[in-house]
Formats: sequence, structure tokens, C-alpha cells
Amino acid sequence: MTISPDFSSPLISAEALKAALGRVRVFDVRFDLARPDAGEAAWREAHLPGAHYLHLDRDLSAKDGVPALCGGRHPLPTREVFAATAARLGLTPDTPVVLVDAQGGMFAARAWWMLRWIGARDVRVLDGGLAAWRAAGGALEPGEVAPAAPGPAWPLGPEPEGLRLTADALAAQLGRVALLDARAPERYRGDVEPLDPVAGHIPGALNRPFSANLGPDGRFLPPEALRAAFQGLAGARPVVHQCGSGVTACHNLLAMAVAGLPGGALYAGSWSEWCRDPARPVAQG
Repeated sequence: MTISPDFSSPLISAEALKAALGRVRVFDVRFDLARPDAGEAAWREAHLPGAHYLHLDRDLSAKDGVPALCGGRHPLPTREVFAATAARLGLTPDTPVVLVDAQGGMFAARAWWMLRWIGARDVRVLDGGLAAWRAAGGALEPGEVAPAAPGPAWPLGPEPEGLRLTADALAAQLGRVALLDARAPERYRGDVEPLDPVAGHIPGALNRPFSANLGPDGRFLPPEALRAAFQGLAGARPVVHQCGSGVTACHNLLAMAVAGLPGGALYAGSWSEWCRDPARPVAQG
């Protein structure tokens, strides 16, 4: 892996965001996998000025009959479906967007990847999330935010090659790619499995918990530290990212972008799709 020559950090600091308010669209992506309504409720109680809410299930996943590109607990919608969502939110490919959560960026990273996937050109994640905003003295306000006027139809071009893999494509490449599993070590090993019907991991996967991308203050580690970690895991092999349902895998993709490395592909169905097919192999330990 080499450092991208046009590297620009996908993160924004709280101080920089304070200066940019009014010139960027802010979206609050807080969520709780155990309580799907909790993030939106917290947004209503207090959020960054003007911040709209993005819901993991409603806006960033294909559920209730929405066309999907994979299975699993948070199926990836088609690019056409998500491009229509972006346009409905009043976005264009050139709209500057900042994403905020309170979970270390795990949900903001999913929105970041999806917006980049459909061609958005200026998307950033608030480094340190809501805690960093509060620590910087950033203002918060309660209540609903009036929806933005819908934008024009999103000019969706062809899907860039190499951004995602299907389960079958991954199965054909096992052993030839560096497959990084972003789940916690105990779930990767198969010691516990609180969410999916089978415990364990995809054979050959290496464990890179998304939490390892963050320092004690909840902000991303310096680029050089992230670069060394991912290069040490992948070497010269192509990288594929997965997790439980295609959410925290995007955090590792974001971390690689912070490091200035080409991020590799997302297996969006991840473990929750893989383990539902009894014909697919499972490893533990």
C-alpha cells in the first residue's frame, strides 16, 4: 500500500466546524443498536445548530422492501436508492457535509462511506464527535429542524470499481486478500455473539477492532500511527473490510483514509450475512 498523493483528511476538528457552521450541512448520526430510537431521541434533546438527523435503519440501510445489494442486519441500499435519499435531503455532490455521532464515529463513518460511494466530494466526520464539540464550547439546541428543500436529481455516475464486494466475490478471494474484521475481539473469536445466529469469523480474517483507531480522548490516532497499523496487517495485499453488518467496517475504511492509504473494498453484508448461509465456512478462536 502507498500513501495517496492527493491525500486530504476526511476529518474536521470541532474548532474548524465552529468556524464553518452555516456554510456546511451537518447531520447527526447517533444510534444505539439495542435501542433503535435512542439516537433520534437524543438528537431532539440537543444537537448542533441546524443539524438534521440520519437514521441508520431508515436512511442508511435497505429495509421494509427497499432494494438492497446484500443481506444481513443493515443491508446496503442500491446507489440509486441512496442517491434519491441524498437529493431528498437537499444535497448535491458539491454540498459540504459534516457527520456527527457520539459513538467514536462508528455510525458517522457509515454515512461518510455511503455519501462518497455515490459521488459526494466533500464529506467529513467530526473528530471526537459530540464530546469534542462540547469540550470546545460548541453550541447545542433542542427540537426538530425544518427539513431542507429537496435538491435536483442526484447525477449518479457508474459505480467506481473496487469499493465493495459481494459474499460470493469475497469467497472466491479468501486467502488472497487481507480481510479485516472490525468487531470486538470476543465476537471475532466467537466467545460471545449477542446479535447474530452463529459465533465466529470468516476464515482467514484478521481482527482490527474499530476502537483501535481511536485514542483515549475519542479522537482518531495520528495518521502515521494508523498507517503503520494497517500496513502491518495488510502488507501488499488488497484489503477488504467487514464487521457484523457493514457499519463499523466503514470506520476502518475511514481510518485508512485518515492515514492517507487506499482503503480497499467493503463487504457490506459482513458477518450477519455470511453466517446465515450454512454452506459458508466459519472459523473460531
